[in-house]
Amino acid sequence: MSSPSAVVFGARNLGRAVIELLVAEGWSVAGVARSQETLDGVKAAGALAIAGDVTDQADVRRILEEAAAAHGGVDLVLNAAAAYGGDRSGPFGGGPMAEAAPEAFDSWAAAPARSAFSFLSGSAAFLITQGRPATVVQVTGGSARRAMPGRGLWAAGSFGVRALTNAAALELREYGIHVALLIVDAGIEPLAGAPAGRSTDALADPRKLVDAVFFLAEQGARGATHELQVTPLAERWVP
Repeated sequence: MSSPSAVVFGARNLGRAVIELLVAEGWSVAGVARSQETLDGVKAAGALAIAGDVTDQADVRRILEEAAAAHGGVDLVLNAAAAYGGDRSGPFGGGPMAEAAPEAFDSWAAAPARSAFSFLSGSAAFLITQGRPATVVQVTGGSARRAMPGRGLWAAGSFGVRALTNAAALELREYGIHVALLIVDAGIEPLAGAPAGRSTDALADPRKLVDAVFFLAEQGARGATHELQVTPLAERWVP
């Protein structure tokens, strides 16, 4: 029996941690990134490195086809890529409604939703054609659950990611394809260490988040979780 296979979009930090553990567990893994530096890290982790763009629907399907050809199919697809676009030099989260610029909307709201659309649409088209059970995990932040003053544009993008993932989950259930949204309601600690002057207690440990990915990937058809939220105890939690 061949080993299970995975494709990880966004192969830095959380994505890199997922790749490393999957490889250690005997999975056949492909890591996707745009920068050569990140692709070199994928190779060093023992995975197949594929240059690609998660914001391009056709490219997503092309990547999955390439990974499937190399590994005999795809069992898990994860999107941990940060969805940035345009100019984010203004206020974090887009700024107050009375002051936010159209360019900020494009960057904070449109870019994340577009990235999730491309990932989910390209993955769905490939996996339906593949014709076997698989798991799709889209990662997002706590703004998918609530809006905050000055960060409405960011929440709009995250709400869009959540809606698209929920729709994909509903559409793909009949094909035996499990789609889940992993909500990380905190900053994620860089693999190289916490940002200067910031405690790690309120940051999510990317290696621990891998456990959440494994939990979702290993669920059977009779116990599928479609949304999973992770919040460090030192971070503010809002029910």
